[in-house]
Amino acid sequence: MFGTFCDAAEGKGEAPPNILLIIADDMGYSDLSCYGGEIETPYLDSLAAGGLRFTNFYVNNMCWPTRASLMTSLYPGVALPVKGSADGGLHPRATTLPQTLKSAGYNTYMSGKWHLSDPNELDGSNAPQHKGFDRFYGTIHGAGSFYAPTSLSLDGKDASEEFLSDPDYYYTDALTDHALDFIQQNSAGSNSKPVAQGKPFFLYLSYTAAHWPLHARPADIAHYKGRFAKGWDQLREQRHARMKKMGLVDPAWKLSPRHPDVPAWEDAQHKDWQQRRMEVYAAQITSMDRNIGRVLDQLKKSGQFENTLIVYMQDNGACHVEYGVNRKGAYLPIKTRDGRLMRPGNIPGLMPGPEDTYQSYGYGWANASNTPFRLFKQHDHEGGTRSPLIVSWPQQFSRSGLKAGSITDALCHAIDILPTLADAAGAELPEKTRQDNKSLVLKGRSVFPALANRSDKINPHEALYWSHAKGAAIRRGDYKLVRVKGKPWELYNLKKDGTELNDLSASMPDLVVELEALFRSWAKSNLGDLK
Repeated sequence: MFGTFCDAAEGKGEAPPNILLIIADDMGYSDLSCYGGEIETPYLDSLAAGGLRFTNFYVNNMCWPTRASLMTSLYPGVALPVKGSADGGLHPRATTLPQTLKSAGYNTYMSGKWHLSDPNELDGSNAPQHKGFDRFYGTIHGAGSFYAPTSLSLDGKDASEEFLSDPDYYYTDALTDHALDFIQQNSAGSNSKPVAQGKPFFLYLSYTAAHWPLHARPADIAHYKGRFAKGWDQLREQRHARMKKMGLVDPAWKLSPRHPDVPAWEDAQHKDWQQRRMEVYAAQITSMDRNIGRVLDQLKKSGQFENTLIVYMQDNGACHVEYGVNRKGAYLPIKTRDGRLMRPGNIPGLMPGPEDTYQSYGYGWANASNTPFRLFKQHDHEGGTRSPLIVSWPQQFSRSGLKAGSITDALCHAIDILPTLADAAGAELPEKTRQDNKSLVLKGRSVFPALANRSDKINPHEALYWSHAKGAAIRRGDYKLVRVKGKPWELYNLKKDGTELNDLSASMPDLVVELEALFRSWAKSNLGDLK
C-alpha cells in the first residue's frame, strides 16, 4: 500500500496522484510504434520514452472479460456470474476500481466503452454511474458505429442527439471531448453535476479504437495511402526485426509462421481493398493517439502531468474476425444518419471507412498485428492475451530513480491493475473497507514496486489462468499449458520459446498432468456460479 511501501521508500506527505487509465480495443501487441509497429503513435511513444514499458503483461482474450478483471481484480468467471455474458453485470459482492478509489478521496470519471451490463438499460443498476463513477459518458454496448454509436449515454441518459445533430461527430473525438470536460470539472466544478473540488481524479478513458467497424476520417485514411502495399508478410518481418532491436522480445524467439488461413501476400486477391482495410485500421489508431495527446496537453498546461499516474493497455490481441455480410446485431445501424442503407460486410472492392460501411480487417492483418505471436483474440495463446502496458508518472519515477524509457519483464495481468492503482493512491483494498464484510477477495497483486524501481519486490503469482471462448491456459513460472477448445493441451517454456512453437507436452507428460490438475482446481472455483 502507498501508506506502507511508498511512504517508507519514497518519503511521506506527497499528494496522491491523479490516475488516468487508458484502454484500447482489439489491437495487436506490435501495433504501436513504441512496440515495434509502423503505425504513427507519437503521444504514446512519448509516454513510453519518459516512462516504463512492460513486456510480460497479460489480459483476457476478449473485451468484456478483460474489463471485468480490470474493474474488480477478479477472474471474469467470478466477476461476471452470468456465464458467457456481460449483460448480467458485475457480481454484487465485487467492489470496483472506482469504488475503491472513491474510498481514498478520489473523484471518479469514465469516458468510453463499458461492456459490463445490459446495453438496453442506460441507467440500469449495473451501469457505470452506479458502479462507482461520478460521471459517465460513453456506450454500454461492446461495439458500434464510430459515427452513430449505439447505447450512447451521459450519466444514464440517452445522448444520441450528439451524433444526430453533428454531421462531423466521431466517437473517438467525442470521448476525448468529454474526458477533457471531466478533468476541467474536477478543478472548476460543474453546474450540471457538482463534484468536490480539490480532490485527485481517476479517469477511465476506454476507447473503442481499433475494434471493428473500420471507420475513420478521410484525411486520416489518406495519410496512410500506400503504406501497406508490400503486404502482411514483409510487415511481420519488419516489425519483428524492430522489436528485437528495441529489446521487446528475445532475439532467440523465432517469428511464428504465417497463420494457415492467411495466404502469402503475393497470392492475396483484391490487394487494393486489402491495403485499404489496414489503412483505415491504422488511421483509427493514429486518431486515438492524437486524442490521447489532447489529454496529455491539458494535463501539462494545468500543471498536473508530473503527478498523474498514466496507464495505457489493450483489452485483448488483434481480432481476426471477417465481418460477414449477413451478420446482424444491435450495434449495426440499419441506415446512416442521413437515411442511406448500410452496406455491411467484408465485401472486396467496397472500400471501408465511410459511415455506410461496416467491415473488419481480417486474418492477414491481425496476424501481422500480433507479431511475433500465434493466434488471435478469443484464443489464450500469446497472440490473444499479450498486451502492451505503458506507465508514466514523472514525479514518482524521478523520486525512485527509474530511468526514462525503461523496460521491465515483470510478469503481471489485468487483475493486478486495481491493487496497483490502490497502492499508488493510498487506498485500502475492498475486503478491508466494505461495511457488509462480503467483498470477494481480490486475485491480483500490486506491481507498484516496478514503479518504484524495485521490481524484485513484487510478490509473484503462483500461477495465472485463462478460460474463455476458444481458449484455456495456465502459466506457472516459465511454463504455460494452453489449448484451443476441443484440442489437446500444448506445453511451452515461454522463457526459451515465447512464440509457442516447440510443444513440450510429449516430452514432459508429468508436468502436463500437474498443470492440468491445477487448472481444473482453479476452474472448479472460478468458472461456476459463486453464491
